[in-house]
Amino acid sequence: MQIGNTALHGFAALAPMAGVADRAFRELCVSYGAAYTVSEMISAKGVSMGDRKSKSLMQLSDAERPAGVQIFGSDPEIMARSVETVLETRPQFVDINMGCPAPKIAGNGGGAALMQHPQLAEKIVAAVVRACGDVPVTVKIRAGWDEEHLNAVEMAQRAEQAGAAAITVHGRTRRQMYAPPVLLESIAEVKRHVQIPVIGNGDITDGLSAAQMLAKTGCDFLMVGRGALGRPWVFEQINAYLRDGTLLADPPVEERMHVMCAHIQKICEYKGERIGIREARKHAAWYVKGIRGAAHYRQDLSTLESVSALREIAEKIILGNSNLKVTQY
Repeated sequence: MQIGNTALHGFAALAPMAGVADRAFRELCVSYGAAYTVSEMISAKGVSMGDRKSKSLMQLSDAERPAGVQIFGSDPEIMARSVETVLETRPQFVDINMGCPAPKIAGNGGGAALMQHPQLAEKIVAAVVRACGDVPVTVKIRAGWDEEHLNAVEMAQRAEQAGAAAITVHGRTRRQMYAPPVLLESIAEVKRHVQIPVIGNGDITDGLSAAQMLAKTGCDFLMVGRGALGRPWVFEQINAYLRDGTLLADPPVEERMHVMCAHIQKICEYKGERIGIREARKHAAWYVKGIRGAAHYRQDLSTLESVSALREIAEKIILGNSNLKVTQY
């Protein structure tokens, strides 16, 4: 698949996850075969007002490319105005968030709230497309606002008409948040009704679930979100299975802990240890999921104050789980 003139290698991309998919995690996932990454969602209003944090969130490194910057908002003019600053980071594409279910986003008219306003959503896409010029624009939506209003097809068609280069569909409604089931038929319906590439998202955790998403929806590409938390190697597993049917097991505990430490070291390198180690606590908890004694280790990890303390806990975990494989996710 391609987005604009950018060829993608592999089968799955890393989803934009606020507070999680930062530069360190994006780079790590690319090293394991993620086909592309997307920044954490960024307020178009914040960008247009020169907010320092918004600007820092959109910085992209060469190690995470191809990459896009995701913006959110509900005003076409403000969304378009933010693009000038966004393009300074040289993204391969600009993504519009129309799927975030968080109350502070949807409650202010952005994210998934736009699923209730297809005409406004189309105006936003058109405005951003005009502002982006030759840089492609993609859109991320949900199956609908709730089960009584499944309008992903209309949203996708309007995005296509407005000039979007690809559409990502998270197969859940806003009401569902992240609860099962994933509405695969909603993704399949979108694929049947638009000509631009359709990217399927929702509960992809390994090669088998990736294959199921492709088979049941006919989508062109995949996006992995929560299935990559504490498991960046999931992209390697997906690529191997979809290429030739190879089932790669999760790495042994020792390797998993080494990856965890390297990941958190990188977070601290980019953000400073004081901020980085606090943000890293949730990542550490995900890395130990399925490991013997995980509940006990999570307690220690929840109060981490330094990288050295993390390494001490990692060594204890390795010693306590030597020669054991990690339970499947």
